[in-house]
Amino acid sequence: QVELVESGGGSVQAGGSQRLSCAASGSSFSSLTMGWFRQSPGKEREFVAVIRSRSSGSRIYYSDSVKGRFTISRDNAKNTVALQMNSLKPEDTAVYYCAAGTGVILSSLWTAGAYGYWGKGTLVTVSS
Repeated sequence: QVELVESGGGSVQAGGSQRLSCAASGSSFSSLTMGWFRQSPGKEREFVAVIRSRSSGSRIYYSDSVKGRFTISRDNAKNTVALQMNSLKPEDTAVYYCAAGTGVILSSLWTAGAYGYWGKGTLVTVSS
């Protein structure tokens, strides 16, 4: 069992930055694939970024919409994963969810259903 708790959401002006953190407990953190997803009102939950487990080289992938603006990182010693968001746009407004999965294969990294554990989410609001 893995418990995930996000923090760091809030309101920010367009062009600004925000840093989200996710603290994990309950299982071997370094073996988990850790992802960030987001969901806006009326839209499906969408993939944002993922960092794979240590055994998979901690490889990182981003959605095209955030590539170059967002950075995902993990600290296996502290059981945390972070999402640094820069150059924020109003369309980045959403509830951001931290997700964890075990044995997530490459082709499923951007699929919400591949992750078995979810945080409750944190709201990020970007105003123009």
